Amino acid sequence: MTSSSLSLRDSQALVDQWIKTHGVRYFHEMTNLAVLMEEVGELARLFARTYGEQSFKDSDHAKQIPDEMADILFVLMCLANQTGVDLSDALQRNLDKKTARDSERHKNNPKLQ
Repeated sequence: MTSSSLSLRDSQALVDQWIKTHGVRYFHEMTNLAVLMEEVGELARLFARTYGEQSFKDSDHAKQIPDEMADILFVLMCLANQTGVDLSDALQRNLDKKTARDSERHKNNPKLQ
């Protein structure tokens, strides 16, 4: 299985396997939540420099947006694994909710025209 063909469920299992093989154990959920916020901040920093008005610092050039997004996904999957959340099911339920709630709202929003 190549990385491009991984489902969310497969990805969660792969993260769990990695943690158990290389990571010793999961960090506490609150630690992982703090790490998630840190990773989101690193992505925000890159966006501010790439798409916003901030200029890059020398230390920013080694960072890449795809890698920062993957860091976020990794930690989110750790939290999902720790709390028993199947992200595939959760995403489908969330899309169903959004479809029922917003099926016409965005189409009728003049700000999006």
